[in-house]
Amino acid sequence: MKQTKDEIAPKLHPPSGRDPLLSEGKFPIKIEALKAIGVSEVVLAINYQPEVMMTFLKEFEAKVGIKITCSQETEPLGTAGPLALARDKLIDDSGEPFFVLNSDVISEYPFKQMIEFHKSHGGEASIMVTKVDEPSKYGVVVMEESTGKVQKFVEKPKLFVGNKINAGIYLLNPSVLDRIELRPTSIEKEVFPKYCSRE
Repeated sequence: MKQTKDEIAPKLHPPSGRDPLLSEGKFPIKIEALKAIGVSEVVLAINYQPEVMMTFLKEFEAKVGIKITCSQETEPLGTAGPLALARDKLIDDSGEPFFVLNSDVISEYPFKQMIEFHKSHGGEASIMVTKVDEPSKYGVVVMEESTGKVQKFVEKPKLFVGNKINAGIYLLNPSVLDRIELRPTSIEKEVFPKYCSRE
């Protein structure tokens, strides 16, 4: 597993405490950033007020000119389960990697640089990281400084192991989906740590 280097780490904006995704403008910002790099279709995992989302999405899709497909959870599936649920919507004949963005992240989106980095290292996954002043409050990504290869993840470390945390933006090869089960599961705490232990 590889991850992006510091020079393309995003500047995170603190969450506002509310998560009505649409009212805070998080969704439109992300979609417009993806469209700017040539993304023509977005798959959106939804489970909260789907009827409200669908009304908004029809209007937004027409306004922005990007296809939005929904994958609706009938139960909360965590951060990895929705990928398994949407597997058929995420994989196409191209075999190209796809972005995964957590809903609560607002940042600068250096998607082009992330694509270049992902291609350069040849791994299956890239994780965007950001530096923080107090890493003991977060799950820390420990990596080889020279290569950016992830060595391990340490949840809320008591002792300093690094100051880079997962920024909630990933670039994944379709092969990653083969190892994600359709059940409530965490990409950060279950899927990615398994990758590190395999290498």
